Amino acid sequence: MRKNIVAGNWKMNTTLDEGVELANNVNTLLKEKKANCEVIVCVPFTHLTSVNAVIEPELVKLGAENCSEHAKGAYTGEVSASMVKSTGAQYVILGHSERRQYFGENNEQLLAKTKLALENGLLPIFCVGEVLEERENGSYNDVVRGQVEALFSLTPEEFGKIVIAYEPVWAIGTGKTATSDQAEDMHAHIRKVIAEKYGQEVADNSSILYGGSCKPSNAKELFAKPNVDGGLIGGASLKAEDFMGIIEAFG
Repeated sequence: MRKNIVAGNWKMNTTLDEGVELANNVNTLLKEKKANCEVIVCVPFTHLTSVNAVIEPELVKLGAENCSEHAKGAYTGEVSASMVKSTGAQYVILGHSERRQYFGENNEQLLAKTKLALENGLLPIFCVGEVLEERENGSYNDVVRGQVEALFSLTPEEFGKIVIAYEPVWAIGTGKTATSDQAEDMHAHIRKVIAEKYGQEVADNSSILYGGSCKPSNAKELFAKPNVDGGLIGGASLKAEDFMGIIEAFG
């Protein structure tokens, strides 16, 4: 059965002390109020071990924001999937639009990262999504299909461990938000693409998160859609109360 998930992506924010305090605050709020979804905080590499020490695993899961496409070796500054796993992390975000846009990550690299993450027992949150030009010229369904199909050399069992996050790139950090109907249409399209390759059961069990400017004010409407299984949350995950407001949309 697919899970409802709210995952925070802190991006390049918070010092170590600030991050530990934020994680502690999220953990405390979740002790006070029962969550009706899985909660994940995806934090900078420098924070992983320290955050893992203050969160309770039955309340909050830990994730990284990226990992290397290489298993190990002379790759100064890179962090491998096995290193991420050794911190206590369970999840890793891969293919975020900022990684694709600013660091030129392509489908071949992202497949390599995904395979290494799975081999090391990490669950990938794999991001897909179109930019404004692709939304406006009508190619967005084909663009997202291609990004999902980049993983189609995985076995059904492997693919079944992937969480997909749909990010309308034009809605990230811009204040724009896809309407709940636009989000639902794309999530349904992604599920159809998965079903064509792996069958309806795998598609029905795949969690697909919405990742574009989700806030406490619009989360309930988004999460009410049948194919929207939660959110990958950016800015609103940096304040524990706002993050909790989104989690409570699964009330």
